[in-house]
Amino acid sequence: MEKPSNLKCLLLIGLLNLSVTVSNAAAQENPQAIDSPKELERVLRDYETHWQNSNATQLANLFTEDAYILRPNKPITKGRSNIEEAYQNAGGRLVLEAYDYSIDGTTGYIIGGYKGHESLPAMGKFILTLRKEEGKWMITADMDNRNEPGKNE
Repeated sequence: MEKPSNLKCLLLIGLLNLSVTVSNAAAQENPQAIDSPKELERVLRDYETHWQNSNATQLANLFTEDAYILRPNKPITKGRSNIEEAYQNAGGRLVLEAYDYSIDGTTGYIIGGYKGHESLPAMGKFILTLRKEEGKWMITADMDNRNEPGKNE
């Protein structure tokens, strides 16, 4: 039996590393959506509804009075009234899915992805931090970004 050359071994190792890298990248780009508790699902479904209806007032009402939104290539926006103003021209098809969440007392978070249609892969990801106020989960911060740069990014 012929002994493989160093070049063949290096090539084989390189191909194995590439296949692991591609496999890991695919797993990282397409996390599995999970079911979250009903009270957190409400936050996601209400966000989708108000975004799709281009209803900046109702969308802003999902946020605490002192909340933040952190959008790509935009300054930080703080406060419900400023969030409402920032979302005046927002809207369109939106599907949100949770990849992870946590609740600890009156604080929590949802990590997830967003897309334009159920059958499409996520085009971006988000983190919502939450606080329970008067028995209802409210968004205290919303940070999102696309998986790939947009045309103007």
